[in-house]
Amino acid sequence: MKYISTRGRIEPIEFDQAVMMGLARDGGLLLPETLPSVPAQKLEAWQNLQYQGLALEVLDLFSGNMPRNDLEELIERAYSSFHHPQVTPVRKVDDLYIMELFHGPTLAFKDVALQLLGNLFEYELNKSNGFMNIIGATSGDTGSAAIYGVRGRKRINIFILHPHGRTSPIQALQMTTVTDANVFNLAVHGTFDDAQAIVKELFNDLEFKDQYQLGAINSINWARVLAQVVYYVFAFLKLRRQGFESVDFSVPTGNFGDIFAGYVAKQLLPEGCINRLILATNSNDILTRFVNNGDYSIAGDVTPTYSPSMDIQIASNFERYLYYLHGQDGSKVKADMETFAATGRMDLSLFKEQAACDFAAHAVSEQETLATIQQYDKDHAYLLDPHTAVGVRAAQELKGDRPVVCLATAHPAKFGEAVQKATAHAVELPPALAGLVDKESRCEIMDADLALIREYVEKNALEG
Repeated sequence: MKYISTRGRIEPIEFDQAVMMGLARDGGLLLPETLPSVPAQKLEAWQNLQYQGLALEVLDLFSGNMPRNDLEELIERAYSSFHHPQVTPVRKVDDLYIMELFHGPTLAFKDVALQLLGNLFEYELNKSNGFMNIIGATSGDTGSAAIYGVRGRKRINIFILHPHGRTSPIQALQMTTVTDANVFNLAVHGTFDDAQAIVKELFNDLEFKDQYQLGAINSINWARVLAQVVYYVFAFLKLRRQGFESVDFSVPTGNFGDIFAGYVAKQLLPEGCINRLILATNSNDILTRFVNNGDYSIAGDVTPTYSPSMDIQIASNFERYLYYLHGQDGSKVKADMETFAATGRMDLSLFKEQAACDFAAHAVSEQETLATIQQYDKDHAYLLDPHTAVGVRAAQELKGDRPVVCLATAHPAKFGEAVQKATAHAVELPPALAGLVDKESRCEIMDADLALIREYVEKNALEG
């Protein structure tokens, strides 16, 4: 299994190189040369595997030159930090299925990938006697999950940019109260898109990238997406044991990484196992407009919402899907992405029919988000965080005759203010969040200025 760039201008590389490279050197995103598929008989063999065993089987299809025993050990270590024996349990609530992805150390779905990625980084750096400076941007949950994945590890420093005042208070505290010497938090004035643009600029400066051995933890890193493929397969197999041969998934979506993992899972499994991927957005609806109208364009400023992790106008992982829309032609992807960078839009109306085959999409308002949280609390005594509520509401609007698995991406206590507004009662903080307010914190507040961020990284980075 070799990896190539969506822009077609690098030689194929091995899996371990793909993990460490993050963003491809031509500015594109890394993908397998070919997506593997699982025959029906192999699916039978996977049917009763525990989560860790299934993760080993799925990742082994993509991991190329990594010894299977080493991969198994990294997986076991990664998921030993989760608070539920099934890692990503699936619960039936009313007529929907909720897959709880928030049982990791930071209570968000990002833990599923980033606990594994932290172990992968350490494994590779120990082999090469190397070092790494991780630079990432977060709209909320990626930052804390990444920090918890690498805090205190030798050979790694981590720099996380988040939009100042635009995450939930709990999300900010989860990042800034980690005061390990290798952790650097930067709160930038602006939006997530501003922070992400700076990170991409730093990675595209190849001399800077090589000097400081930059590593990526955002979902531009292929290993992030790959780790998330596993829980789609896990949920499908769970429902298959109940007699369902085809399921839909509803995915609260901002950066397109999580739903792209679902797209990969759909290609991996036999045809029809995953029927529809419901793409759920809040009022920052660039992806919904793409699916429904073929319009991929920035529409004004980012709107702050109750679901801040989805307050994104530029979906970093969309380029991976664009690669398949263009028949795996990297030159066309490169041209489209350059047009988008220059104009803020791409006319993809020619692909509207194909997009409708791959996804259904629905944008959910703030009022609908709160009403859905209230409904599930009142009728089912089940609390949804606002991101999950967006996915649940979209599933309610678009549900067909197949079971729908809704991805619950965060514990409701991480967004207590929104949940309390919807339900009129406070959310009890779990032990992982209780007491954060009283902890020492460390964070630099800075302008979203490339030169300033670059200088700060240079001052604090590990060097060879």
